Amino acid sequence: MRKSSSKLLKMHRKRPLILIGIIVVILAIFVVKTASVYPFLFQLIFNRGINLKQTTDNRVNILLLGIGGGSHDGPNLTDTIIMVSLDPKNDKVTLVSVPRDLWFPDINQKINAAYQIGLSSKKSSGGLILAEAAVGKVTGQSIDYAVRLDFSGFVKAVDEVGGLDINVDTAFDDYQYPVDGQEDATCGHTPTELQTMVNDSADQAVIDFPCRYKHLHFDKGLNHMDGETTLEYVRSRHGTSGEDSDFARSKRQEKVINAFKAKIFSAQTLLNLPKMLNLYNTLKSSIDMNIPQSEFDDFIRLAEKMRGAKIQSVVIDAGDAVSQRAGLLNESVVEADYGETSALIPRTSNGNFSEIQNYISCEITKSNCSVLPTPTP
Repeated sequence: MRKSSSKLLKMHRKRPLILIGIIVVILAIFVVKTASVYPFLFQLIFNRGINLKQTTDNRVNILLLGIGGGSHDGPNLTDTIIMVSLDPKNDKVTLVSVPRDLWFPDINQKINAAYQIGLSSKKSSGGLILAEAAVGKVTGQSIDYAVRLDFSGFVKAVDEVGGLDINVDTAFDDYQYPVDGQEDATCGHTPTELQTMVNDSADQAVIDFPCRYKHLHFDKGLNHMDGETTLEYVRSRHGTSGEDSDFARSKRQEKVINAFKAKIFSAQTLLNLPKMLNLYNTLKSSIDMNIPQSEFDDFIRLAEKMRGAKIQSVVIDAGDAVSQRAGLLNESVVEADYGETSALIPRTSNGNFSEIQNYISCEITKSNCSVLPTPTP
């Protein structure tokens, strides 16, 4: 009896070893087979170095662009422009938000048109090339890589990882959030009535054209958001409670980036290979980038290395009169020089980005830099 019990115990001890052996063999076969389909996975496992383009001080600068795409009004105009500066040595990430309404004299349009204009060139990557050049000139930083993501891809990516948990600092409403595809909807008005509404103010337009806008509300505290809600949270431009500025919007973007990073590096996502592959396939169909596939593994290792990095936001805006926070930009008057639209220009002078460049350089290298009340040479 003791002998059979002893044999049974040995068999139970062997079973985990046999199971582990089977899993290892299956994984080995999977890695070999996927090496031809997803070579970046093969490199990620077997190549441990990080070989990326870098600035002279060993930073990696990436330009992130967000566009509406599809049926959105101005589908290739960049709604979001963020330069991400990665500093592996000091474990620091700096997010520089460039306002879409910044006037860029080189193209005689707002900077958010750079990607769209570049797309019309003969080069397949012309959109990214021109956007990189424009943002590089404004910030004074060399751009190593550029990534453009459309809104549908963003929504799908957030849904793919199960949504995000965002801690909203202040409850706010936005009564002027645009409904996609309804930008020119008449909302039941006759042609005669429409003629009297041509010069509606933004507030009056919400009253006269309710079908064009959606009311957003976010409660203070921890909110679990799906992809569509997260997009609304970061895109909102007319929020109450001080959430109507580029400064506030950049802070919300930082929260989303932090939450997405946390979700990506959670065990539920990082160790879930099918989910990671689905996420990759989701983004692949909604993205335009100049990152070679041979460097995907380097980016994943860099992201893993900097998973605990400090993230700081830098906003280029017109400041805030209420809080007496100085800004680096002024709002232009509506005139022919600015395409008969309201645009943002450097407070030094149109096309002079030197003060902006100095401020960004200070934030990247030192942090907690101040904007003086009056322009500096």
